[in-house]
Formats: sequence, C-alpha cells, structure tokens
Amino acid sequence: MIRRRLLVSLILLIIAVSLAAGGWYLFVRPIQVEVLDVQRDIPVQVFGLGTVESRITSKVGFKVAGVLTDLLADQGDCVAKGGVLARLDSREQEARVSRAKANVEQAKANLDRALAAVAKAEASYANAKNINDRRQTLLQHNNVSVEAAETAKATLDIAEADLNLAQSDIEGARAAMRDAQAQEQLERVTLDLHTLTAPYQARVIVREKELGTALAAGEPVFSLVDCKTIWVLAYIDESKAGEIMVGQSAEIVLRSLPGRRFQGRVERIEIESDRVNEERRVNVIFDQVPQDYHLGEQAEVYITTTRLPHALLVPEVAIEDLKSDRGTVWTVEDGRLARRDVTLGHRMLDGRIEILDGIPDGARVLASLPSGLRVGRATVAGEQSQR
Repeated sequence: MIRRRLLVSLILLIIAVSLAAGGWYLFVRPIQVEVLDVQRDIPVQVFGLGTVESRITSKVGFKVAGVLTDLLADQGDCVAKGGVLARLDSREQEARVSRAKANVEQAKANLDRALAAVAKAEASYANAKNINDRRQTLLQHNNVSVEAAETAKATLDIAEADLNLAQSDIEGARAAMRDAQAQEQLERVTLDLHTLTAPYQARVIVREKELGTALAAGEPVFSLVDCKTIWVLAYIDESKAGEIMVGQSAEIVLRSLPGRRFQGRVERIEIESDRVNEERRVNVIFDQVPQDYHLGEQAEVYITTTRLPHALLVPEVAIEDLKSDRGTVWTVEDGRLARRDVTLGHRMLDGRIEILDGIPDGARVLASLPSGLRVGRATVAGEQSQR
C-alpha cells in the first residue's frame, strides 16, 4: 500500500514537473520573434486590370463611288501619313479632267479674242475721234458741211459703243475663264478622291473590302489606329484611385509577356466612372509602344502614386483590431513584449501597411504573431528582411 502511494506520488511529481516545465516553455521562457526595420524609398502603387486600346481609331473609305482596282495595304501593315492605301477605277474621271482642261483652253482663247477685239475697238474709236474733232473745227469756219460734221459725230458714237461692248465682252470672257478653271480644279480634286491615303501614321486593323468590289460613297474599306496613341484602358477600384493624377509613372504588364514590364504614365483620367463595378477608368500610355501589340489584350497596370523616403511597413496579418486607419501591433521594448495602438497610412500591394504614429523610440514591431504572445514576456528578436 505504501509502495503504491509512493508510486502515485512519484507519478504526480513527474506530471507536476512536466507541467511546470511546459508552462515555463510556453509562457515564461524568452520567445523567439521577428522584428521589422525601417525601409527607404518605397513606391506606393495602385493596381488595375485593363485592355490595350487606341485613342484614335478610324474607319476610312472613298468619298466617291467606284470599283476597287488597287489594294496596297493589308491587316497588320503600318502606313506612313499620306501613304496610299487603295485606288478606284479612275478612267472616267480622268476623261472629265481632260475635258475640263480643254474647256479652260477654249476659255483662254475666247479671252484672247475679246482682248484683241478691245484693241481693235480702241483703234477705231481713236480714229473716229480724230476725224470728228477735225470736222467740228472745220464746221466752225464753214469749211465743211453740217451733214459731214454730223456724220463724223455719229461715227464716233458708234465707235465708242463698240469699244464699250468689247470691254464688256472681256469681263464675260474672264468670268468664263475662271469658271472653266474652277471646274478643272473640281474635276482634279474628284480624281484625287479616287486614291485613298492614310490620314496619319497608322496601322491597319481590318481590311474590309477586296479587289473588284463596287463601293458606295463613304463605305469603309479599312479600319485604322494611330500608332502613337496606343494605351491601356485600366479600371481602378474607386477606394484606391483617390491619389491618381495625370503624369504619374506606371508599369504595364501584358498578358502575353508576363515577364516583361513596360514603362508608361497616366495620360488621362476619365470623368465618368463605371457605376456598376465602382471603378475609375484610367488611360495609361506607353513610353514606348510595343512593336507587336494586340488591341483588346488584357494588361495589368501598376501606377506609382507617391514614393515614401522612409517607412515602417508591417504585414496586415501582424495587425490586430484592424480598422481603416487604426490597429494594434505587438512590439519589443527593452527586450519584452508590449502592445501598441498605432495610426496607419499607405497600404502596399503586397499587404503591408505603413505605420504613421504610435511606436515609441527604440521599440521594434513584430513581423508576425506567433503563439504565446503575452505583454511583458521576454523575447529573443531576429531581423526580418522586407521586400
């Protein structure tokens, strides 16, 4: 019996010692923790998904009707401003230009004839005036009959009328000349409209017609985009879009090239947001447009809204009682654990949050929350490298 009591006592003693050792191990011994350090030159970014688009997109065609006889561009081709894209059958219009040119030459000949008629009328008028002057002088000295003087005066009046008529014919000939020249210019412009050119440095997205197609005026032949206006239309959560401004730098990752980041900048923030998804539309332009881009391709956008010269960043999982701008963190102060209510600032894309205020000098913030945390418990702190 005594032996059994000793055995039970021994077992209880062993259990007590084990519990004491376990309690010391769990609650008394210095706990191993990882602490954070201040980081420098930290970019604050916001993220958005979007698609590759073009600010300037055009459907181009001929202003006149006709039949396609030449197609000089195809889907994917890049065309310089003014480069020829296509031509219509222009034989009929070329004939109209030739006829208009002949009309100009005929009008010029009529004008020359009118000018010659004026010169002739001026000579006749001058001769009639001289004769009339002499007859009127002789009539005053009774050296010529009244009938001869009146005949000379009538001849002068007729010559003056012929001169006025010839001069008016010049104005008519000149007006006819201008009309013929304008008609020729119109026919030449219409001839030029039989050639379709690129309105800007463009890339052909779609060729909608083929050779031999009879086109109506204004019917699209090509869809073009301006090569210099390729950008990403990104959608940013409104709750994170407040600090975005035009001109901020950005990085673009295309879905087809996940390992490459293209540099860009915010070009425009659209006035109207997406009412359903509560997202802001932001246009991000490439610093250098990728050579092989595809409209509609999905892209990730990282916009740098500011840079922090130095900041203490703590993972969100290491913050207790997290609210919008407040939370509680664990710290190491003089080798022992403490809890501090802190003011929070910027949130990083990787889940870290900036601590603005609430950490006393010399205190170190825990990077994670292991089990066994207790205010006042001794610690063994190790540094954690931050990204």
